[in-house]
Amino acid sequence: MDRRRFLAASALAAPLLTAAAAPVATARTEETHGPTTPAADRLAAQGWRSLAGRRVGVVSNPTGVLRDGTHVVDSMVAAGVSPVAVFGPEHGFRGTAQAGGSEGDYLDPRTGLPVYDTYGKSVAAVAAQFRKAGIDTVVFDIADVGARFYTYIWTLHTAMGAAAGLDFVVLDRPNPIGGAVRGPRLDSAFASGVGREPIVQQHGMTVGELAGLFAGEFLPGAPKPRVERVTGWRRDQLDTGLAWVPPSPNMPTPQTALVYPGTCLFEGTTFSEGRGTTRPFEIIGAPGIDWRWAEELNALGLAGVRFREHYFVPTFGKFVGTACGGVQVHVTDPRRFEAIETAVAMIVTAKRGRSLGWRPDNFIDKLTGSDRFRRMIDAGAGVAEVTGSWAAELAEFRVLREPYLLYR
Repeated sequence: MDRRRFLAASALAAPLLTAAAAPVATARTEETHGPTTPAADRLAAQGWRSLAGRRVGVVSNPTGVLRDGTHVVDSMVAAGVSPVAVFGPEHGFRGTAQAGGSEGDYLDPRTGLPVYDTYGKSVAAVAAQFRKAGIDTVVFDIADVGARFYTYIWTLHTAMGAAAGLDFVVLDRPNPIGGAVRGPRLDSAFASGVGREPIVQQHGMTVGELAGLFAGEFLPGAPKPRVERVTGWRRDQLDTGLAWVPPSPNMPTPQTALVYPGTCLFEGTTFSEGRGTTRPFEIIGAPGIDWRWAEELNALGLAGVRFREHYFVPTFGKFVGTACGGVQVHVTDPRRFEAIETAVAMIVTAKRGRSLGWRPDNFIDKLTGSDRFRRMIDAGAGVAEVTGSWAAELAEFRVLREPYLLYR
C-alpha cells in the first residue's frame, strides 16, 4: 500500500499548526521561569484568535503538537479557525516516509485539508503551491534538532523564500540540544539540500531565531518573520519536561538528538550510522569491527561519553542482513559531551586502524560544509588539529548570530 492510500485508510491523521506572532526581537526574552511552553500551546489557549479571518497555510509534521498531544491543526479546526492547506517536509506531514522520502500531495483524511509536498521543491515550486492554495499567511511549526544538515530548517528557508507578499509566522520550540555552537561553517560552494547557507554544523539556535537570521542575512526578499516565542526556556536547558515526539523515523530519543550533530557524519562514510537498528546514530560500525575500537575510544577519555562494544545486523540501510561490529555511544554527561569532537575522534581512529572510507560521492563534504575535513583526515590529522581548523569561523558565526538570539 502506498503512503497516500495508507494515510487515507488510517485513523492516524492529525492536522497541522498555526500561530500568531510578535515581530522578531533583537533582545532575549526575560521569561525564564515556570514550565517550558511552546508558542503553539499559548496560542491554542487563546483559541487561535490571532489567526481568525486569515487564510492560513501550515508547514508542519508530527512534532507540531500541544502538551496534551493534540496536533495544532486539529486544535485550530476544533477552535473554528481552520487552515486552508498544509505543507509537509521530508518524511511527510504525518511522518510515514523514511529518510530522503515524503508523502506526496493528498487530502488529509482527518480534516479534509489539501496537503502539499514541499520536500526537494524549489522556491518557485513552493511559491506556486502557496498561490494554488490561496493562502495569505504561512505558519511554520516543526521541531528542529539543532544540526545544519537536518532538513527542516531548510524547509523553513525555502518557505520563507517562497512567501514574498505573505505574512510569515513561526511558532517557536526549544532547541533540544541547547544553545552551544560547534563545528565547521558551510562554505557556500558546497551548498546543498543539507546546508544552503553558511551556518555552523551545530548552530545552537531555535527555528524562530534561525528565521530571523535567514531574513536578516541571507533572504533579503523574504518577509520579515513574526516569531511567537517559547516561554520558560533557557539556552542551556536540555530537560524541558516536554514529551519527545520523534521528528523523523531515525530520531527516536532525545539522546539521538544529542549525538546526531556528530555521528551523522558517518552517513558520509562506508560505516553504518545505525539506520536499520533500534538506536540509529548511537550505534556505529561495519563488518569486521570488534571490541578493540571501543577500547581505543574509551582510552581517549573524551568528556561525557563512554563507548560500549556492540554487534548488530541492520534491517535496512548499509549492510542489510550482515553482521556488523562497532560501538554504541552512551552519553554519560550531556553538559560536557561534545558530539562533533566525539565523532571526529571516532572517524580518526576508524580511519587509521580500521576499514573506514568515504562514500564515493563524497557526501561527507556536504555534511561538513567543505572538502577540508575529508582532506585533513586523509592526510592523517589528529582530533585537535581537525577541530581547531574551524575555530576562527566558529567565532565569526557567534558574532553573526548574536543579534538574532531571542533567549538567554
